[in-house]
Amino acid sequence: MSRERDKIETYIDWLLQESTPERPIWNIEKIRQGLKSTWNYIDGCMIKAVLEMYAITGEEKYFRFADGFIDCKVREDGTIDGYDVQELNIDNINAGKTLFELYDLTGKEKYRKAIDLVYSQIEQMPRTKEGSFWHKNIYPNQVWLDGLYMCQPFYMEYETRFHDKKNYDDIFNQFEQVVQHMRDEKTGLYYHAYDSSREMFWCDKVTGLSRNFWLRAIGWYTMALLDTLDKADASYGAPYENMKQVFRELADAMLRYQNENGMWYQVVNVGGMDGNYLETSGSAIMAYALLKGVRLGFLPEKYRAYGQKAFQGICDTYLSEDETGQLHLGGICLVAGLGGKQRRSGTYEYYLSEPVVQDDAKGVGPFLLAYTEMRRLRGESAISDE
Repeated sequence: MSRERDKIETYIDWLLQESTPERPIWNIEKIRQGLKSTWNYIDGCMIKAVLEMYAITGEEKYFRFADGFIDCKVREDGTIDGYDVQELNIDNINAGKTLFELYDLTGKEKYRKAIDLVYSQIEQMPRTKEGSFWHKNIYPNQVWLDGLYMCQPFYMEYETRFHDKKNYDDIFNQFEQVVQHMRDEKTGLYYHAYDSSREMFWCDKVTGLSRNFWLRAIGWYTMALLDTLDKADASYGAPYENMKQVFRELADAMLRYQNENGMWYQVVNVGGMDGNYLETSGSAIMAYALLKGVRLGFLPEKYRAYGQKAFQGICDTYLSEDETGQLHLGGICLVAGLGGKQRRSGTYEYYLSEPVVQDDAKGVGPFLLAYTEMRRLRGESAISDE
């Protein structure tokens, strides 16, 4: 592991050295658009992983980078450059997760104010008739699996730390609504999105569901379950225990589709179909979820081997050097969604049509999170696990 560890951490160092808060090398979407990076979920994924690297290694360079990256976006009054609460975009909550840890590490009052600002969006989010947050104001009545990860761990941490758990039932109910409306009984997998109104062109007019099982969406949801449980009071009772069971059942469902090399396919349940490919970001999320799930006691010990196999499969398949010797992580689906200006249909062909890139934070961030779990597993932590 030591040689592999050196390679991966050299790769991380390169990513940080080549990045600024305005132009992080890992935000391929912004780079392609020629836009400055402001407040977005992609950078949030990466900075959360960098903070986890600091937690596991104790190396100040990770803390300094993460603090510098977020500090320049958060003003002294707690407002955030490029963040508009009234946009009511659930993705924008994700980067707020970094604020809790940075507030604890630095004591900067502006981070505490920014936490409250992000929480104010949660208080205003429109909801479906079942009580779930819309994915975005521009996507009325729609629940996407991605959105559970973007919002609910932040929501749970705020309720646990600052709000006396007043909205715990709301959080657990939103997960329960996903189980009720988006889970496929036959496979145990979850469809990418649900339209409560049954009006969108991409949905089934009877169920409201999109058509396919997209790997990263299921990954986000798996990680949402795990990270929300991690921020909750375990003594809360039946809702907490029920959510643990949902997490275990989803892990079991996904393991039925794990490829022999340890990874998963872009469209999870049809690995043999033409054009389908082993995808990095969702596989890295699953590696993280399995390894951390075992560490927290949510999964049996035997599941650890599946997480290790997934991580190693990514390294063997997509972590490679270019002609200069620089390491890159490939096989990352850049983006996938439904509807919008692009009229995204959610067909099998659609999920295979989106660009596949390297070094994007939607893959690198989860890969680093999985890497920190591998370090814990091998006793290479600078801190002791409680």
